[in-house]
Amino acid sequence: MIRKIIKIDEEKCNGCGICADACHEGAIGIVDGKAKLLREDYCDGLGDCLPACPTGAITFEEREALTYNEEAVQAAKQAKASQELPCGCPGTAAKAIHREEAQTENMTVRSRLSQWPVQIKLAPVNAPYFNGADLLIAADCTAYAYGNFHHDFIRNRITLIGCPKLDMVDYTGKLTQIIAGNDVRSVTVVRMEVPCCGGIENAVKQALQDSGKFIPWSVVTISTDGQILG
Repeated sequence: MIRKIIKIDEEKCNGCGICADACHEGAIGIVDGKAKLLREDYCDGLGDCLPACPTGAITFEEREALTYNEEAVQAAKQAKASQELPCGCPGTAAKAIHREEAQTENMTVRSRLSQWPVQIKLAPVNAPYFNGADLLIAADCTAYAYGNFHHDFIRNRITLIGCPKLDMVDYTGKLTQIIAGNDVRSVTVVRMEVPCCGGIENAVKQALQDSGKFIPWSVVTISTDGQILG
């Protein structure tokens, strides 16, 4: 049947996952860092996801689509609720992490931060410390999850942090200005394993492309229990 259904522009999508959380029917998911309409018969065409999208990547279209299947949606919700998570986002699943106490009571660990501010939204695009910099762009949770963050990542790098889910902003434009307007030598992205962190990785990737520069870059993923996954 011809009906109203959402359309996702992958070029505009930053992979933040906010739309997937806003979709109560579970029609949207994050695949390879981009929002996808996974089940058109789960989309009711009401558009709760539209105002949630910070980049305007979601619109309506009229097209041939499967009829909205409320019975299947409710069954999927019940199945999901009976499995694991207390809420819709994997990144907010509650869990306790038990660790052995380290013998470091009298040890002072020095900060390796070499500039201020560190928030992507606050950093001036023409700050002198960007010239000749090895740039670290990190999801803000990573420094709390990974114990040796200062030594392994912040040391000898200029640090920018953000959270695309909570900031509800696309960092691509700001990062493009920083990379294009300064002599940045390399970029390291450190993100959490949760899907919404794909937004910060995709923003950096797009910024590197838009800058027109060929700069070495890498991505490191941290698990929620503080391990490096890759």
